[in-house]
Amino acid sequence: MTVDNLEKDLKQGKLNSIYLFYGEELYLLENAVKKIKKLFGELVLGINYIQINESNTNSLISDIETPAFGFEKKLIVIKNAGLLKKERKANSKGNSELQKKIAEYIKENINMISETTILVFIEEDVSKCELSKVIEENGVVCNFERLKPIDIKRRLKVICNAYEVSISEQNLDLLIETSGTNMLDLINEIRKLIEYTGKGGTITKDSIEKLATKEFEARIFDLTDNLGKKDIEKAMEILKELIYNKEPVQKILITLYNHFKKIYLTKLCMERNRDVLSVLKLKPNQTFLVSKYKRQAGYFKTNELRSILGELIKLDKSYKSGLLDINIGLEAILCTYI
Repeated sequence: MTVDNLEKDLKQGKLNSIYLFYGEELYLLENAVKKIKKLFGELVLGINYIQINESNTNSLISDIETPAFGFEKKLIVIKNAGLLKKERKANSKGNSELQKKIAEYIKENINMISETTILVFIEEDVSKCELSKVIEENGVVCNFERLKPIDIKRRLKVICNAYEVSISEQNLDLLIETSGTNMLDLINEIRKLIEYTGKGGTITKDSIEKLATKEFEARIFDLTDNLGKKDIEKAMEILKELIYNKEPVQKILITLYNHFKKIYLTKLCMERNRDVLSVLKLKPNQTFLVSKYKRQAGYFKTNELRSILGELIKLDKSYKSGLLDINIGLEAILCTYI
């Protein structure tokens, strides 16, 4: 089931007996769980509301069978219990046996479960197994994957309309480019902009540039833009800001390497008339980055990009060997392009 269809069902007050939620978009996932809890009604922990995690998965079947004592149904939330993901070989046998046991129990007792219980399985990721198959056959499975920009903009537009604030498609794109595609971050940012703009106002490019918090990846794009434009002073300023904001320097190094690798691959794609999107293996919600990579690829020659990648690899080795301070090394690489 899609996220939109799930939200539509919950809005109409429809509750299923079994749910499986997983994926990266945690804000929408948690929001769906909150709606289920609200529809369910009064929750009394340990009586009609049971929480299961990796430490007490063995009690799931007995919790289903235990009466709700004074309540018509019970809600059991099984969160990050590891029941639906592949385990390390050392634990795979025990995990597999428990998966199979729970799957068989649900299959054989689905009518009883439907009358007495609502099960909500929440996992970071899900592998194909007998339990996931049984849940899919008897309940609702929803993958909360990162939304595509078009879906993000639709949701942000709804929030703006609710507060009678306008924002253009172009400025919605700018906000996503600036603050990323995480819905929780974006909702916080749009609410901040709505508060600043006021009822009946319009969110402008200027207000986004002044107020919106830039995600780490956006700052890396800024650094690279300035490096490509030979504005070394600005590039160094951004690097120092990242370090001042306590971003791990090793993370900055790795991200810069991966970023320049994508620019290099983009450059090769442009030279050989290849499809950038497929070569970079971007996710559906990252397609807007293609034009940015192409623009940045235009700043550098192919041999310059190879040289930068080589210098970053050398810096990583020198830093790990204790031969060079990583901060000085990064600054030295940037200053090469004065």
